[in-house]
Amino acid sequence: MFLMAATLGVALNAQEKKPLELLDIFNLEYVSDPRISPDGEHIVYVRNFKDVMTDRNLSNLWMVNADGSGHRALTSGNQNDSHPRWSPDGKKIIFKSNKEDGKTRLFLMWMDTRQQQALTNTAGSPKEISWAGDSRHLAFSMFVPTKEKSPIHLPEKPEGAQWNSPPKYIDDLKYRADGNGYLKDGNDQLFTIALEGGTPVQHTFSEHDHGSPVWSADGRSLYFSANLHDGHEYDPRNTEIYQLTLANGAIKALTDRQGPDSGPVLSPDGTTIAYTGFDDRYQGYQVTRLYVMDADGSNKKALTPGFDRDVAGVQWAANGKGLYFQYDESGDTKIGHVALTGKVRSIVSGLGGLSLGRPYNQAAYTVSGNNRLAYTLGGTQHPADLGVWSAGQSRRLTALNDDLFSFRALGQVTELRWKSSYDQRDIQGWLVTPPDFDPSKKYPMILEIHGGPFQSYGSVFSAELQLYAAAGYVVLYTNPRGSTGYGEEFGNLIHHDYPNHDYDDLMSGVDAALEKGFIDQDNLFVTGGSGGGVLTAWIVGKTHRFKAAVVAKPVINWYSFVLYADNPGFFYRYWFPDKPWEAPDNYLKRSPLSYVGNVKTPTMLLTGEEDYRTPIAESEQFYAALKLQKVETAMVRIPGASHGIANKPSNLLAKVASVLTWFEKYRDE
Repeated sequence: MFLMAATLGVALNAQEKKPLELLDIFNLEYVSDPRISPDGEHIVYVRNFKDVMTDRNLSNLWMVNADGSGHRALTSGNQNDSHPRWSPDGKKIIFKSNKEDGKTRLFLMWMDTRQQQALTNTAGSPKEISWAGDSRHLAFSMFVPTKEKSPIHLPEKPEGAQWNSPPKYIDDLKYRADGNGYLKDGNDQLFTIALEGGTPVQHTFSEHDHGSPVWSADGRSLYFSANLHDGHEYDPRNTEIYQLTLANGAIKALTDRQGPDSGPVLSPDGTTIAYTGFDDRYQGYQVTRLYVMDADGSNKKALTPGFDRDVAGVQWAANGKGLYFQYDESGDTKIGHVALTGKVRSIVSGLGGLSLGRPYNQAAYTVSGNNRLAYTLGGTQHPADLGVWSAGQSRRLTALNDDLFSFRALGQVTELRWKSSYDQRDIQGWLVTPPDFDPSKKYPMILEIHGGPFQSYGSVFSAELQLYAAAGYVVLYTNPRGSTGYGEEFGNLIHHDYPNHDYDDLMSGVDAALEKGFIDQDNLFVTGGSGGGVLTAWIVGKTHRFKAAVVAKPVINWYSFVLYADNPGFFYRYWFPDKPWEAPDNYLKRSPLSYVGNVKTPTMLLTGEEDYRTPIAESEQFYAALKLQKVETAMVRIPGASHGIANKPSNLLAKVASVLTWFEKYRDE
């Protein structure tokens, strides 16, 4: 028996790895929302997985000791458990779950016994949650509906009559949101609840959304961010930090500048509030900076005035003398530290892995009372795993996908840099090569373009791009001008000028890839989604060098987009010099529709049917125009999908399969 087992083990170890397949998407897992205990000894995290039979994205809670031992599940089942939060005394966690009947509730778990108790049974689902310092009370935000306010009064229908549903009366500027559909009347309000449970107490009642409540040190107030200004719909970024006195409901604004102030975080001694924001200049991209002020709103100070990167995920160090924060730099997500003196230093790099589809820089971390960090560990060869940092040393604690990757071969990812042909600026990108890559051969290449446009790709895992590589393509992905992580000046090179010279950055990247010698210049393909869809449609109107293109969830006509997308109060104000009818030439010259007469490239359009960010009417316009031009064209509509197409795992499969089907149709062997 021993000899048979040993022989079998050798055979399994020698098993040849095969390329990733579409169905493998259902087998991928990843870590999110890592929460380290106050004493730094334990980490609770969300373990995300997928169910192939129900086509659902699911999640449970797991815990591991900071030294890597004791890795075990805290919850289990085909459900969604999320948002774990340690109590300040480290004896309990609160989390959200839909495990009982599909409705999301707040649950309490005692960590010594693992006993669980539902705390809420409200009609709505709690959103952001925070613990009071006494570890006995919670605050959270939750949507509270209001009665539909229609002035249209119909006569009563006769008994037994079957009429259509009554007309929907809409008078809000923002009346729908991507991923949520048409918005119900109501707002996010603030609540508190004691751990004994019972009915949550509502503390705000205005016709504004209130978010991210944080307790004061004495437990008598909540700090939160909101836009409570008159006309807030027309100035959506102008949020402030407010203080709510629980005893009488009085609300006091602690900030007052024009621009976003959000994410209040209270110092350990309760005397100082850290928050993020900027002085709004109505630019497309503005670097988010870190500020501190006294708890009463006085003595405001910018801590990172010279740090030319976006600050996010702010958390205080235990001694109150500095703060940790997350930022992106040249395709790498890092954790930094800034002292109250303003000195900034980098702590750890290599975060990421939260985007299974495309290689976006997305990550999360938390810090303990002894300055130990738990974070989502990224990398090009795996989705997010759990990492821990302490005293200058980093360690990987999980390898959730080693079972899958033991028999699946991945493409290798290498960095590529070049100069833009327009102005010789440095541009960064990456090449993904097929698993069986041979540099002496010639390969077809896909240029894949990120959205945003103020976003960034990085050195992180992407199932979508790996599947393209598994199909035999080299994939080029890149951060052209306008991408974040390279400073405010670089990001704003496309301010009121997008798309334009980002096209030159991308074409220069294609030329740099061709210089490697293993790309077939007669087998080039291009695709991208959202902002990348805009650029893909722009590219086929500018050049014929690509054999085929897939334009995913694009904007084709900026005039219609600004008036039809889900945030009209934002897009015209920040992305254009004026309203469409006041600056029609600017809208027209930046619309890919203007160049449809030049298009010869076979082009597929691909969009979710419930996309309210780049509504499918944009794709339909381009499809009709290309058909009228007699260009080879197809349109793929993903039923039930919003702008983030992969709201179901099968939608990601459908997207990749559609892209590959179209490219294979025109690919030369």
